[in-house]
Amino acid sequence: MRIVDIRETAVPLRSNLANSSFDFSEMTTSVVAVVTDVVRDGRPVVGYAFNSTGRYACGAAMRERFIPRILRAKPEGLLNGSGDNLDPEKILGCMMRREKAGGHSERSNAIGTIDVAVWDAAAKIAEKPLHRLLAERYSGGKVPDKMFCYVGGGWYAPGQTFADVQDEMRRHLDAGYTMVKMKVGGLPLADDVRRIEAVKTVLGNAQLAVDANCKFGRDEALAYAKALSPFNLRWYEEPCDPVDYALFAELASVYDAPLATGENLYSTQDVENLVRFGGWRRDHDIIQIDPPQAYGIVQYGRTVAMLERHGWSRSSLFPHGGNQMSLAIAAGFGLGGAESYPGVFGDFGGFADDARVENGTVTLSNRPGIGFEGQSRLYRIMRELAA
Repeated sequence: MRIVDIRETAVPLRSNLANSSFDFSEMTTSVVAVVTDVVRDGRPVVGYAFNSTGRYACGAAMRERFIPRILRAKPEGLLNGSGDNLDPEKILGCMMRREKAGGHSERSNAIGTIDVAVWDAAAKIAEKPLHRLLAERYSGGKVPDKMFCYVGGGWYAPGQTFADVQDEMRRHLDAGYTMVKMKVGGLPLADDVRRIEAVKTVLGNAQLAVDANCKFGRDEALAYAKALSPFNLRWYEEPCDPVDYALFAELASVYDAPLATGENLYSTQDVENLVRFGGWRRDHDIIQIDPPQAYGIVQYGRTVAMLERHGWSRSSLFPHGGNQMSLAIAAGFGLGGAESYPGVFGDFGGFADDARVENGTVTLSNRPGIGFEGQSRLYRIMRELAA
């Protein structure tokens, strides 16, 4: 048993959406295929992943360092103790050889994307859905049938009116979601408040979170915190630079509702610094690491273990991503919930074509691996890469 090839390509997202800080018109993502010599149903087993959304394709580092290291390694050195499957932990160790400490964002996306594709292959070799394989390894075998899922939306678009955002949120509620998230920071504060008020009028009992995408400096972050306080939001996400722990601590001292961040933290140490120095309130605030962008699933397991040593429960962890990968990871680790981005980010957003949301939860698929094979448009891109 061995990995015979690892292929990658950059694909444009083809999105005209914008948040408070940037638009996605130039955004690309890396798609990876890990090809093995294991055969199932007459075809080689191939593991797939992409480097989530919000960060550009990272193929150069894959081609120059990480893929060659794996392909040069002795195949038996990358297998589990029984020799009957890949060992993602050993493969992560192989990719990290001769890598200097720190500088995480320079490599964490490239390594994390390959790692997730390795897990997809390992789950397919084991003939199990990835969430089941992860639950057996990281969650005491507690395999859920469903997963809570909230929907991300409320983007800024040219010519958009408050009524347009209300209509979008109604569609999300009609689709079965019980929690929605919208962008803030793309308009003056007073206009953003009126935009939130307009959305609140159509939500009924559904929860609302807001996301500032790291837009604000100190004064504006605090001004928004004051203005948002009456809304009783599920959380106020990424108000400032992701490593401005002093400002996070100041915000936590004056803003009673939950704060959220983490999608732009790429190492276990980054996250530990957040909970040690950022004023983060245990089992109140929310941590949103994006595993494919933060060294992958093996390292995510180490980060979860670190947080549990600090007294955090998994219910406060919501992985960023809004895709099949984050859904499988959230379910496998028994986290608080997953994110969804239906109809966003071109072929890369959302879940399998047959996924259905009912009362805020998604029923998990029994397809082996991550389940990209059930997402026809995305799987076409992946299949062409592996062909």
